Amino acid sequence: MSILITNIKQLLQVHDNNVLVVKGKDMKSLPIIENAYLYIEHDTIIEYGEMKHCEGIEAETTVDATGKIVLPSWCDSHTHMVYAGNRTLEFVDRINGLSYAEIANRGGGILNSAKVLQETSEDDLYEQSIQRMEALIRMGTCAFEIKTGYGLTVDAELKMLRVIKRIKQESLAKITPTLLAAHAIPEAFRAKKEDYIKQITEELIPKASKLNVAHYIDVFCEEGYFDIADTEAVLKAGAKHQMRPKLHVNQFNILGGVALGTKYNALSVDHLEELNDADVKALKGSDTIPVALPGCSYFLSIPYTPARQLIDAGLPLAIATDYNPGSAPSGNMNFIVGAACVKLKMTPEEAINAATVNGAYAMGISNMYGSITRGKKANLIITKPLHHYNEIPYAFAHDPVDQVIINGQLKDIKNPEENFRI
Repeated sequence: MSILITNIKQLLQVHDNNVLVVKGKDMKSLPIIENAYLYIEHDTIIEYGEMKHCEGIEAETTVDATGKIVLPSWCDSHTHMVYAGNRTLEFVDRINGLSYAEIANRGGGILNSAKVLQETSEDDLYEQSIQRMEALIRMGTCAFEIKTGYGLTVDAELKMLRVIKRIKQESLAKITPTLLAAHAIPEAFRAKKEDYIKQITEELIPKASKLNVAHYIDVFCEEGYFDIADTEAVLKAGAKHQMRPKLHVNQFNILGGVALGTKYNALSVDHLEELNDADVKALKGSDTIPVALPGCSYFLSIPYTPARQLIDAGLPLAIATDYNPGSAPSGNMNFIVGAACVKLKMTPEEAINAATVNGAYAMGISNMYGSITRGKKANLIITKPLHHYNEIPYAFAHDPVDQVIINGQLKDIKNPEENFRI
């Protein structure tokens, strides 16, 4: 299969030499080619450039992108999309004044999702989850990190991993699985958290490792959930099985999780709604990327990650959805890019960098995803007619996507029968 896209109004995120991550002031730069073409063979970007250099290129399929923008598909580096049911009743509870912590303390929140998931069959869980993913592919996201964490028992966590593995095998999307080994404390272990940590480190992690699905380990390092000692115990156990950390830190409180993450060479530290100078200092001496989750801040009405502090310190930043049933029930990266500009005070260039190449870096896949570079995978968004890429975050509630190319396959996203499975 070969595809030639012609008359592209703006071709975004173009790098002749592969770029793995964009940091600091460089995030303000978004390389583009005006009036461009792009040529794909099989699943790979082969060539691109100005239209005046397009003569002589032949392809099985030609797409006229007159008036349209082409950019790498979104890379969502933080999701919990494998879950069962929803938590709409808790949504109403919050409107009526209950806090996230109050809902959790009375058996709602993560514990609620875990109960429903434990009672859901593996096949049903798979179908619910992959249908969510396919809806998001239609919105332009073609790479996803998917966490476990709603199992809270060894068997249920392993069930989640098997579902993620099946999605990884059967979906055209690029999937990065993460074992969120310590997400919440089950009711049965409320008075004996040490026993739960022991179950995680001595039973769950070794059994999960044998499935050979997840190569990343995660902990919800937060007051009322898992403290620094708990988190370090889980990270040490994960390290024995070659699982690199990707951590939830600083959502409500600063416990020292950022420094702990960098100590264990975390690929990313996510949330960071709360941040101090010590956290920034720890990140500056590391290869760990901070990840902001503005959809969660929007939904819970909590502070937003101080993106300007991070970027102005010379750090990279990724943005992601945190797609989950309780605190961020939307996986729409178009909204996240808009929210990054409006609420995190990022420029459109910074937001697009954060949602493409830096999002790919936060999943460990930016060598092959996240930019328009010869030899990289052809996962692309073709927008509807736009005057400029600034319109993507500006029209934040609109869907700018006209077509997607995923694994080199051009998809009719308007067709409800279109298939995104291998």
